[in-house]
Formats: sequence, structure tokens, C-alpha cells
Amino acid sequence: MLHHLHAQEVLPHRVVILGGGGFIGGAIFRGLKQSGIACISLGRPDFDLLKPGAVEQLAQTLDAQDTLVFVSANAPCKDMAMLKDNNQMAQVVVGALRKRPVAHVVYISSDAVYKDSSSPLTENSCAEPGSLHGVMHLTREVALRQEFAGPVAAVRATLVYGLDDPHNGYGPNRFRRLAAAGQEIVLFGEGEEQRDHVHVEDVAELVKKIILHRSSGIANAVSGEVVSFLTLAQFVVKEFSSKSVIKGSPRNGPMPHNGLRPFDNSAVLNAFPGFRFKGWQEGLAAVHAKHFSKTKHEKMP
Repeated sequence: MLHHLHAQEVLPHRVVILGGGGFIGGAIFRGLKQSGIACISLGRPDFDLLKPGAVEQLAQTLDAQDTLVFVSANAPCKDMAMLKDNNQMAQVVVGALRKRPVAHVVYISSDAVYKDSSSPLTENSCAEPGSLHGVMHLTREVALRQEFAGPVAAVRATLVYGLDDPHNGYGPNRFRRLAAAGQEIVLFGEGEEQRDHVHVEDVAELVKKIILHRSSGIANAVSGEVVSFLTLAQFVVKEFSSKSVIKGSPRNGPMPHNGLRPFDNSAVLNAFPGFRFKGWQEGLAAVHAKHFSKTKHEKMP
């Protein structure tokens, strides 16, 4: 649940985005700039949280009136080495905040912190991660709340999609690229598991509202809709009028999350009246429209 320091929107002094060059961080940076909010983006290679001296470098960059948005992560966190690196990044951030406290911290977390449930997950659901990726994000959340005395908001995002995703992860982002190329789309199993997917621009808009209200607490960045990967693939192929063939494949291990991962996003909608998340069809159609526009522009002489 979120608690607002400002009942009405108040422009921050400045927003510093750690990881502003990435997929989600970049969307946050662009959204803030378009709204006339002063912000700077810190990212590799110029600003590496794993390099010696990173604590001092970050502390010297921060101002007491800043809002710090912490997005940087080596993700998805798959093994102990990656977990160690991600925790080291968090240690640097915490160390810098000790030296130079700011006005507000927003951490971009993940729904992976939640224990599986057949009932819709909310911000009050049990945070008991079943993966190293979830452990990493929950550890960072706890560290920030314990070590930083000011307001902290954790935005727990589910599967994020958008035009500029660099990871080509299983789901809408990969399906779009394969359909555009007319290549085969291979599903895990028969693609029957149902998941929530959220548009990256909706995540950015939510973060902007949290910054403007100087909110603290937990916010789930989720659409509130579940859809199977098979249905997503079929929709994408149709949108692209693609010749891509969709086929299943044998699973290696059990179906993730028992095949269902629903969310209730009413807490966020109540916290920000007028804000809404795009449904998966609306969101994907918007991404596809940008894809076609970009492709057309690139082909122009």
C-alpha cells in the first residue's frame, strides 16, 4: 500500500535515475523529461556501481532534495554470482545514502518477491520468493527500508513489455520480433500458463505519480489481467499478418507458478484516481503501431 506525503502533485527538485539507460529506466527518464521534470540518468559505462569508488561517486552526485530512482540491476538474477553483484550494487546505494541522504527513494522491484498463490496477489500478499531473482529484489527492498530513514517506495513490476526491450525475453517482446521476421514461434509446453503483462510506459507513468506525491510503501505495477502465452502469440501473429508458425515444445521441469499468476491492482488505482493500466490487447497494439512506424521510417530514403 502507498502513503502520500503530498496529497496533490508537487514537482520534485530533481530526479536521479540509477540505470536510466536501460529498458525500464529509460522509459522513466523519458516520461519525466516529457513532463518537464528535472532529471539525470546515471548508467554504465560512465557510472558503474560495481567499480571501486562508486559510493563516493554517487554520494557526490546526490543532493539532499533529490528523488533517487534505483533501477540498476544485473537481471534476471540466475545464480549466486549474480546475486552477489546485485547485493553489492545495493550496498553502494545504501552507503551513498548514508553519506548524502536524499528526500525520497523509489526502488524498481519485481513481483518475483511474492509467494505463488491461486488467488489474486496484492501488495499485502506474502513476500516469500521462490527464485534468486525474487530473493535479490526483496533483499534490496529490506536493505533500503532498514538503512534509509526517509520515504521509500518499492514498485513491484510483473512481466514488462515494450518496443525497446533489449532482453528478447519469452513472451510479447520475443513473439513480436519473430512474427516480424516470419520465423517460427516455439512455446514452452503448449503456452497454456497464464500471466500478467504490463506496458513499460505504464510502469513509467506509475513511477512519475509516486515521485510527484512523494509516496512510500509498495505498489504493484500490474495490468490486472492474465492471458496465456499461446493467446499472446496468436494475437501477435495476427497483428503482423505473419506467416510465423506457432508450435509447442516439451517442458523441462514443472510449469512456472503452477500455470497461473493473477493480480489485483485496485490498491494502485485507488491511490491514483484517474490512472489506469492498459490491458494486454491495447498495450500490444500500441507497441505494434510504434514498431510499424519505426520500420517505415527506417525504410524511407
